[in-house]
Amino acid sequence: MSGWSETELLIRDSVRAWVDKEVRPHTAELETGAVPPYAIIRKFWADFGVGAMASDALGKFLGERKSSGGGGGAFAGQAGLPLIVASELAGVSLGMLVSIGVSLGLTAQTILAKGTPEQKRRWLPRLVTFEDVGAWAITEPGSGSDAFGGMQTTARRDGDGYVLNGQKTFITNGPFADVLVVFAKLDTGEGIPVRDRPVLTFVLEKDDPGLTRGKPFRKMGIMSSPTGELFFDDVRLGRDRLLGGAEPVAGADAKTEVKTGFTLERVGVGALALGIINECHRLSVEYAKTRMAWGQEIGRYQLVQLKLAKMEIARINVENMVLSAVAGLREGRTPSLAEASAIKLYASEAATDVAMEAVQLFGGNGYMAEYRVEQLARDAKSLMIYAGSNEIQVTHIAKGLLARG
Repeated sequence: MSGWSETELLIRDSVRAWVDKEVRPHTAELETGAVPPYAIIRKFWADFGVGAMASDALGKFLGERKSSGGGGGAFAGQAGLPLIVASELAGVSLGMLVSIGVSLGLTAQTILAKGTPEQKRRWLPRLVTFEDVGAWAITEPGSGSDAFGGMQTTARRDGDGYVLNGQKTFITNGPFADVLVVFAKLDTGEGIPVRDRPVLTFVLEKDDPGLTRGKPFRKMGIMSSPTGELFFDDVRLGRDRLLGGAEPVAGADAKTEVKTGFTLERVGVGALALGIINECHRLSVEYAKTRMAWGQEIGRYQLVQLKLAKMEIARINVENMVLSAVAGLREGRTPSLAEASAIKLYASEAATDVAMEAVQLFGGNGYMAEYRVEQLARDAKSLMIYAGSNEIQVTHIAKGLLARG
């Protein structure tokens, strides 16, 4: 297994310096939810040329621009780059990174994978440059991990279009999104049970009549990422809003694409966990060197040393899991759903354990917001729920093992 490439490490250091300058001074406003993260994200896009590169790559993909022969610029061939950048951002503002991941990794990627050429040209140019913010809406009040079976949002055929009714919840970027990918059960009448009806994918825009968006929720953590509810009251959508332009053939619907998205998202959780672990590790080592108790640094006490040692073990293990996934991606191999679930399960639990140990190491100071480990502990816990609860990951891992020949 290889490590990070030289280019990836150089980019990591540049991102780390940028985060120290542009994000850390604003963490208080971001983490109270008072300021949405989008202005800072757009500055990141501008300062690192991400928007220009993404726009150029999209133009080539859509056949609108000729290749310059640059092979994708400075990021070419660096399969681990998105993960290493995600890790650096997650350690300071996990919510900001979650908003990026949902807008690009889920919303834009779904349109890229399933959309017609016209749909891609309509919505992707502004999404990849972050001029528009995307949301990906599948979760409902009565269906979390049972996203498909428990889905109650319906799309009823109406002439050449559809009428959408229902509700979604826990939708990242939902309160402010410009473009929303929404999953709904096709209303086929009384003959087919709701659980068995096909799932269709639609693209909504923020000003569509009948679409109402709730205010951002107050959450335990990742407050820098706005999360809210969506309500659909007879939202009329033309055939041009049905992603792909046609209903799926019998036996096929949106589930396969969603599972692919979950796989990549769960690998990404490993990188997010690594960022939290790295930050907790750094803060704890610094504190152990400077905090005095009974006339000496607390880092001299064996119980504190044990906490630091376990943090280091967790850091090594999670980084190795992420690097293993990167090695596969460099070879063109996407991890299986079971492998991605294993990464997500272990890394999220490790990050939560490390963050809680950091709070304990800091003592009373660890319970205070100014020392930041309390934020990291709240953020880390979200990773055990985000992208599918850890209990569901156990099922995916076991199914993968049992399915082997």
